[in-house]
Amino acid sequence: MQSIATDIYIENQFPGVTLGVINLPHGLIQVDAPPSPEDGRAWRAALLNLGGGSDRLLVNLDSHPDRTLGARAMDCTIVAQEKTAHVFRTRPTTFKAQGEETGSDWESIPGLGNIRWVPPEITFSHQMSIHWGDNPVVLEHHPGPTAGAAWVILPEARVVFVGDAVLKNQPPFLAGADLPVWLETLKLLLSPAYRNWLVVSGRGGVVAADVIRAQRDYLEQVFTKVEKLSQKKSPPEAVENLVTPLLHSFKIPASQVQKYSRRLRYGLHHYYTRHYRSTGSGSSEE
Repeated sequence: MQSIATDIYIENQFPGVTLGVINLPHGLIQVDAPPSPEDGRAWRAALLNLGGGSDRLLVNLDSHPDRTLGARAMDCTIVAQEKTAHVFRTRPTTFKAQGEETGSDWESIPGLGNIRWVPPEITFSHQMSIHWGDNPVVLEHHPGPTAGAAWVILPEARVVFVGDAVLKNQPPFLAGADLPVWLETLKLLLSPAYRNWLVVSGRGGVVAADVIRAQRDYLEQVFTKVEKLSQKKSPPEAVENLVTPLLHSFKIPASQVQKYSRRLRYGLHHYYTRHYRSTGSGSSEE
């Protein structure tokens, strides 16, 4: 566990997403959960060492299984943006570790079996403030990566957890994305409003402004390519030709190439089908 500011910590050691925790007089506000139940128990044990108040609250920054599969193991109240909550209402009650390969981290975790989803118990639309100490913790809706994506903002500490809005040296998840909206979200993050803030990526920890700019430039590249396919009236299968060139934008170890190729292939196909070849089947958040 790494301290990034007074009473604010992150953890990057578990498969899945970057975890966060804010230690307040009233209790702990946790940001996301590891997908593995075993890792969830280890994370809960580590949190006991922080002391603080007795209450616990878990914030899901979106509905992706990498950050929501382990919510039950956290054994606390869950809060999320209302569109994220809607995703849970449309899912089967039980998650089964099978199906399409999406390039997610949970897919490399053995023995997950069947897990019951835990829907958020508290939701918000645009913004919600939590007053568990001297200064508020603000939850705010910032769509783009998914319709229900949110940030956790600590104005006094100048720290913001942005989930999958920014990923460090890995391709983004595109299946549930809205690229023009996502680019507007990144524009805000690069504006003077967040200058000299600590920005915590949901996959990579604290990131500098050049990483955010690289994310913006990459998404602009993706958007240009899928727009060109649309203008040619290309079928969804044509996105296959984009996977290798788009993967070359990252310096990734050989062991991750197959997973990230699957991620791009799955994401591009679902994005293109949903935005340019929609059949009215609804959107995917994964």
